[in-house]
Amino acid sequence: MRIQQLQQTLSDLGARPCHIGRINRAWLQGLALDHGTRHQQSQNYFPLAVRQGLPALSQQLEQLAHIHSRHEAGDGSLRLLVELADSQMVESVLLPRDGLCVSSQVGCAVGCTFCMTGKSGLLRQLGSAEIVAQVVLARRIRPVKKVVFMGMGEPAHNLDNVLEAIDFLGREGNIAHKNLVFSTVGDPRVFERLPTMLVKPALALSLHTTRDDLRASLLPRAPRISPAELVDLGEHYARAVGYPIQYQWTLLKGINDSQQEMDAAITLLKGKYGVLNLIPYNSMEGDSFQRSDAEHIRQMKHYLHGHGVLTKIRDSAGQDIDGGCGQLRARAADVIDTSRLRRRHGDSG
Repeated sequence: MRIQQLQQTLSDLGARPCHIGRINRAWLQGLALDHGTRHQQSQNYFPLAVRQGLPALSQQLEQLAHIHSRHEAGDGSLRLLVELADSQMVESVLLPRDGLCVSSQVGCAVGCTFCMTGKSGLLRQLGSAEIVAQVVLARRIRPVKKVVFMGMGEPAHNLDNVLEAIDFLGREGNIAHKNLVFSTVGDPRVFERLPTMLVKPALALSLHTTRDDLRASLLPRAPRISPAELVDLGEHYARAVGYPIQYQWTLLKGINDSQQEMDAAITLLKGKYGVLNLIPYNSMEGDSFQRSDAEHIRQMKHYLHGHGVLTKIRDSAGQDIDGGCGQLRARAADVIDTSRLRRRHGDSG
């Protein structure tokens, strides 16, 4: 379901814009659709036809997604494995300080070699209402004041639905535009569409290296935009909207954590309106990548920062529960597949 379908359903029931706005805000806060206010009950505000139609619409929205399992981590994050109406699963993460990371696709087509999500390929897109439903579920647990589109999927490959969700959250969801963060490997359509939006989100760009050849190897199906060109596009957008770009750099031991890479990053990013996020790799079983040593990461941060590049270390939430993006879904899918296999053997035996 898309947000525009929800709005059209309400309009068809006879709801006026003021009614639709209140219903939108109630849903986005995780409340009943007919939630009234302290001074005005719903029966005194909504037309009869709207009140009669809300139970069916509420049921439809509740069926979009539900929490399959919750995984608490020691850093204050809470990973949610969210099951959709067709039994597919995605992950969203409640972050410390009222943030939420949401997914935009089931799987991903970019195929980043260090990402668990990419190993499954793209299974399907999420509708804009399914994306927003992750916010609704999270707000029933604790406040959400920032939404980052850094979960499963490449938002640029589901651009219409993601931008519709961002617009809805920015207009109706009481979230500051700069606290809606669109993360991408660098699809050119992003730089064409985002400046035209009424709600202009902040931008996070997956950089990971200064080398064209290495980036092509790590992100095999990303658009062939050089790191330098990507930074130029990001800089133009940052200056236009007035908030900095987040450059993402997943640290892979012995691959992109060298002194040469850091010096090249300084040349590329010094003086730019942005921040470089060093992300220690969240190791997975049986993979060929390793996490850079903690002391080396700290030295890299101080070196970059000392040479004019604002740098932060950003651990993936839920390190202590082996919760890198896509891993919960992968484990759940493995459990489901194993259960089905056992049932088949049992039936045949």
